[in-house]
This record gives sequence, structure tokens and C-alpha cells, in this order.
Amino acid sequence: MQGVSHYFQAAKQQLRDDRSKVFIAVSAGWFLSIGIRMAYPVLLPFLRVDYDLSLTMAGLLLTLLWLAYAIGQMPGGMMGDRFGEGRTMVASMIISAATVALIVVSGSTVVLFVGTTLLGFAVALFGVVRLTALADVYPEQVGTVYGFLGSVGEFGNTVLPPLVGLIAAATVWQLGLGFLAPVFVLVAIALWVFVPARTSPRTEASGMLAAENVRYVLSELRQPSIILGTIIMVFGVMILQVFTGFYPTYLIEEKGVSVTVASGLFALFFALGIVIQPFAGNAYDQVGARRSLLFIVGISGVGFALLPLVDGIAALVFVTVLIAVLVGRATIVLAYLTMSLSAEIQNTGLGIVRTVFFTLGATGPVIFGAIADRGYFDEVFFLLAGLSAVSVLVILRLPRVE
Repeated sequence: MQGVSHYFQAAKQQLRDDRSKVFIAVSAGWFLSIGIRMAYPVLLPFLRVDYDLSLTMAGLLLTLLWLAYAIGQMPGGMMGDRFGEGRTMVASMIISAATVALIVVSGSTVVLFVGTTLLGFAVALFGVVRLTALADVYPEQVGTVYGFLGSVGEFGNTVLPPLVGLIAAATVWQLGLGFLAPVFVLVAIALWVFVPARTSPRTEASGMLAAENVRYVLSELRQPSIILGTIIMVFGVMILQVFTGFYPTYLIEEKGVSVTVASGLFALFFALGIVIQPFAGNAYDQVGARRSLLFIVGISGVGFALLPLVDGIAALVFVTVLIAVLVGRATIVLAYLTMSLSAEIQNTGLGIVRTVFFTLGATGPVIFGAIADRGYFDEVFFLLAGLSAVSVLVILRLPRVE
């Protein structure tokens, strides 16, 4: 009960704080950035029909989205150091709006794949700077604030995919996706007005690639905390992308549930994340990364192992709840990695790290999509349970970060 009380006290403090306008604007951007990526799995059935895509090609589309998101992390971090966190977030929103418009006005398969790739890159520019900006604004409670930010992101995951799917089913998928373009523009305006152009002090190393700065960044990235944290994120990103990319399809094709039930279970996964993320962030502040992650990864791994073995709505709800604990992982590891890096190269360093783990993690959908295409859809989730077990072994070696 003490932990719950502490959580609600922190929430009240967050809303009353003078810095809340910054937090709200950044959260709105994250709501869109993550929500639109998670809407893609809901759109896959429509895209497969319109463009005659196999599961392997659908997995490739998701892989391109996440691979571009991975590649965009490093330039996003460098832009944050060079031009400022606030201006980089604005650029991300404007480019995302333009890319969504490109995707929906063209009926070409080539444009679908190219546009999806550009969208992944555009929203990636937001990924690093929203973390470092809030760490600058709330240095005394990084984990808790990241938890609230993650909760807003999970709300986006809960609301946007079903909304996009509902509009697509009632009209056309282009309208289901396209209505988000003007929303991106509105959020860009809010970020321009409320978020400072730069939240971190500009240093001589900011955005530069001089040889001595490159050596300094590489020395920072060789820390055991950074290496092990990155490995955990590689496994975590791969697991999450495979699960979110194929869970609705798996439920419909293998478990025999309706589209409505599959969408509901998918929404439940993200709805639980709204609650789990803040508690995960608070757990990081209270007990540290190792103990928090062992619980989260262990519980979700059990859920993956059980999923192929159960049937019926009640059992699927229970397993979805177990797996949903996984969403707290990113909050903890990102806070851990951010605090492991020195302030001078925090944006660039975190951008490089995020590019590494998102690039490697992005291979998951196409690899596991190919496995599912060969009749081994159940085995995909047993493999995810195995990756969770390997993650536990890495977590046990995490050093403490003061």
C-alpha cells in the first residue's frame, strides 16, 4: 500500500508542477509517435488484402518500419545535441505528418513500403530527445517521470490502434491512418510553444564528430552498464515487436477468435501498460533496475510459454495480463541507460545505443513471420519465452548505477 500511495502522490506532484506544460507537450508527441507504429498491426489485414501481401511480406513491412525507427535514433540524438531537444521534436512531428499524407494518397505497393520506412525514420527523431529533455527538466525523479511518459504512450497504444481499425473497417484504411496527419501538426505547434528549443546546456561536444569526441563517446559506450543494458533492450525490442506485430493475427488465425475479440485483447495489452509503466518507473527509483527487471521479464516470459497451450477467452485474457507486464521493461532500462551516460553526450550516446538495439530488434518480425509462414506459429511464442529466459541471465549481471 505504501508503494501505491507513493505513486499517487508523485502523480499529483507531476500535475501541479510548473513544468507540466513541457511534460504534456512531450507526452502528446510520444502518444502519437508510438501509437501510430502500433496501429500498423491493426491495419495489416487491410493492407494484405489491398496489396496482396503474404505474412512474410507483412513482416517485412513491419521490419522496415522498425528498422527505419532504429536508424533514425542516432541522427535524432545528434540533432538534439546540435539544434536542441525542442526543435528536434517539432521537426519529427512535421515530417511525420507529411509522410502519413504520402502513404494514404498513393495506391502503390512501392510507395507503401517507402512511405512506411520514412514514417519510421520521422518518428524516430522524437525517440531520444523526449527522454533527455524530460531528464533535464525532472533530474530528481527520472524513473517516475519516464513511467508517466510511458503510461501516456501505452494510452496511445490502447486508443489509436482500435480507433484506426474502427475507422478503417467503417470506411477505408486510408482514412483510418490519414486523420492523424493534422493531429501531428497540432502537436508540433504545442511543442514549439511550450518546450524550450534546448533543455540541455550546449557544450563543445554538442553535435560534433571530431576525433576526440568520437573517442569520448565510444569510451562511454564501453561501460558494462551500457553494454548489458543494450543487450537487454535488443531482446526486449525483438520480443515486443514480434508480439505486437503478430498477436492479433495469431489470435484470429490460430485461436479462432473474432476480429473484435482479437482487437479487444490487443487493446487490453496496452491498457494494462497505462498502469504498469508508472509503477515500473517508480520501482526503478525505489529498488533499482535489476530487481525490477527480474520480476517483469520473468512474469512475461511465463506468459509467452503459456500462450500456445491455452484456449478460451478467459485463459487468453489471463495470459495477456501476464505478457503485458513486459511493457514496464523499457521504462526501467531507458532510465538506467540515460543515467549511465554523462550529460555532455547524452543525446548522441543514447541515440547510438537506441540505433543499435532497435536495428537488431527490428529483424524480429521478418524472421518470426517467416517461421510462422512455415506452419510454426505456436513455436514463435515458445521462442519468445526462450529469449526472455536469456534476458534474465543478462539482468543478473547488471551493475548498479548511482
